[in-house]
Amino acid sequence: MTSSPLRVGVAGAAGKVGRAICDGVEAADDLVLGGRADPALDTPLESILGDVDVVVDFTRPDVALGNAIACVEAGVHVVIGTTGFDVEQLRERRGPGNAFVAPNFAIGAVLMMRFATEASRLMAKAEIIELHHDAKLDAPSGTAKRTAELMEGDVPIHSVRLPGLVAHQEVILGDVGQTLTIRHDSTDRTSFVPGVLLACRRVADQGAPLVVGLEALLFNDVA
Repeated sequence: MTSSPLRVGVAGAAGKVGRAICDGVEAADDLVLGGRADPALDTPLESILGDVDVVVDFTRPDVALGNAIACVEAGVHVVIGTTGFDVEQLRERRGPGNAFVAPNFAIGAVLMMRFATEASRLMAKAEIIELHHDAKLDAPSGTAKRTAELMEGDVPIHSVRLPGLVAHQEVILGDVGQTLTIRHDSTDRTSFVPGVLLACRRVADQGAPLVVGLEALLFNDVA
């Protein structure tokens, strides 16, 4: 017997990332786009919760937490790509739905973070430069903060916001007579789609009410 496709709703569906996620869901054989929520579409999140199994949230920091709570309390799983809000507040919420949060869904970015974490154990010092489009609301980025948390030592972060950028990060490590630079570039928002779809497929069985970081799915590092 063939299982029913997973029904996915997208909050922030009218945004640039949201549109890319909608296209990715529609192109997947095992997923169905169950709803698009966005003030620009005059469609509140609550209006699609009864039609979906999981919601993907790429909205704003001031609404992401409320959206997540509404989802888990309604028994709908939520995959959150919005950054700039206190993720720890989700640990205090209880509901039948699970929450998965990642500061970056690009698989290459997660590998960059992994390599930087390993390198920081062997190099003396490191600093992070993160560069994003000028409409990004939070600084430093969630990716940079997560990278610094995973690395050894005190790692300063420098933020750049300019038109023409999408999402980029350099980790520069230094030691006696040498430097090591690890860089990742997202040149298009479609880079986030494979990671988001992976999280949608796994969030129901992730083993904890809240999981943070795509590395939890790629390397079984549950945090």
